[in-house]
Amino acid sequence: MRTQVAIIGAGPSGLLLGQLLAKQGIDNVIIERVSGDYVLGRIRAGVLEQGMVDLLREAGVAERMDREGEVHTGVELAFNDKRVRIALDELTGGDTVMVYGQTEVTRDLMDARQEAGLTTVYEASNVQLHDVKTDAPYVTFEKEGEQVRLDCDYIAGCDGFHGVSRKTIPDEIKTEHERVYPFGWLGLLSDTKPCHDELIYCKTDRGFALASMRSPTRSRYYIQVPLTDKVEEWSDDAFWTELKRRLPADVAATMETGPSIEKSIAPLRSFVCEPMQYGNMFLVGDAAHIVPPTGAKGLNLAASDVATLYKIMTRVYKDGDKDCVTQYSEICLRRVWHGERFSWWMTNMMHDFGDVEVNGTDSQTFSRFMESELNFYTDNEQGRRVIAMQYVGLPYEDVK
Repeated sequence: MRTQVAIIGAGPSGLLLGQLLAKQGIDNVIIERVSGDYVLGRIRAGVLEQGMVDLLREAGVAERMDREGEVHTGVELAFNDKRVRIALDELTGGDTVMVYGQTEVTRDLMDARQEAGLTTVYEASNVQLHDVKTDAPYVTFEKEGEQVRLDCDYIAGCDGFHGVSRKTIPDEIKTEHERVYPFGWLGLLSDTKPCHDELIYCKTDRGFALASMRSPTRSRYYIQVPLTDKVEEWSDDAFWTELKRRLPADVAATMETGPSIEKSIAPLRSFVCEPMQYGNMFLVGDAAHIVPPTGAKGLNLAASDVATLYKIMTRVYKDGDKDCVTQYSEICLRRVWHGERFSWWMTNMMHDFGDVEVNGTDSQTFSRFMESELNFYTDNEQGRRVIAMQYVGLPYEDVK
């Protein structure tokens, strides 16, 4: 097999990159280790920055998103019996976010790729990357018992935190930065009317909670739990009871509850791999960085990686400018570290760290620092603007 860009991973970042490249006439093949149904079964993010919304429109896959997605002009922070609305549009000069589930984004991209007749190989095992430092890299994998070789010009590693792409970079070349948090999020998805028309981030003495949504009839809720908890220990009734204890009283009193469609516990970590490029192989999204979901940045940072790589590949194939590929890691990492810092900051401010020492500071002192931080940034317009600017997402950087 031969293609121009080999994409490892058929999640939203790999599919979006493939769609954008195809729009420019750049041939690409996607290799995925699991089935398409398995990919669609992942319940993930649901808040899209304006930059990602625009990118999906450029890729020609935004029709259903524009019809069914919900534009949100604000979010709320609830703490100490206060509710502070962060007016995103007013504080940023008109920017908003779109609530539209990652599963739906993935489905739209899959449908568009299939309709365009583009090649995706699902359930490919033993995927390996070769000669990525040369001008003739290639990928090998097994499919239905046969060994397959895919020759290419470039490789995009969109295969997530546990994928093969990052492991291809020698240990002496890469630096990995990591912060593991001492708690996780227990999430529940239900076909119930959302309890509020905007997201509510709640800080309480019982721990963090988030009231989110996927549509006017589907809700997504989260509560902070110890890492030792198991999903099986949480019945639906126990989840709803605990959630109501953490939400503002007036919201909890009127919220609709129902059977869960999905429940899972996600550990929280901050992670960055530097560099995000090795030869002609580029790391995209979770393959290079992980953020706590508190700042709604995971999928959005992946989209900004895609935007950068898409611009670079377009320059390479349209203008013959191969030198521009060296900009990829530097451009991406500037935005990645901003997103990492914001997610880390929001996580520190909104969660209860219990008796765990944080950055050398005892838990009680750290808690008071974060209480002051939260009050300072929400009690004045300039502080709320800082939150809003980062929540809606910083602008994408152009390739020079």
